Amino acid sequence: MKLVDLKIITADTYGTADRQLKGIVMPNKLGTKRQGVEKREFARRCDLRHVAVFGNGNNDWLMLAAVKKGGGLAIAVDNGEGCALHTVVHAHVLISGAANALGLLVSPNALKATLRS
Repeated sequence: MKLVDLKIITADTYGTADRQLKGIVMPNKLGTKRQGVEKREFARRCDLRHVAVFGNGNNDWLMLAAVKKGGGLAIAVDNGEGCALHTVVHAHVLISGAANALGLLVSPNALKATLRS
């Protein structure tokens, strides 16, 4: 049974995406100077109600905002280098670490506890 269809879109600032993701998934690397728009349009190719996105950079906020507005889940992730404030504002939740962010997807009670109103 397939739980998720994992897609990575990255600016690959450190040039390590290919090596870090080898054997897991092929990363989609940004090719324009309008990275925020490119990420948003990448997400919009999917049914946003069934999308969860992670981001931390200023080039992620448009994608998070689109997914949040479309009914999906927008998660700001601090991996130790901080998060752009605009990105945090457009997220449903801020979490420390990519592993913890992925954990939210397999532990719905954690999200329920965090996002209940």
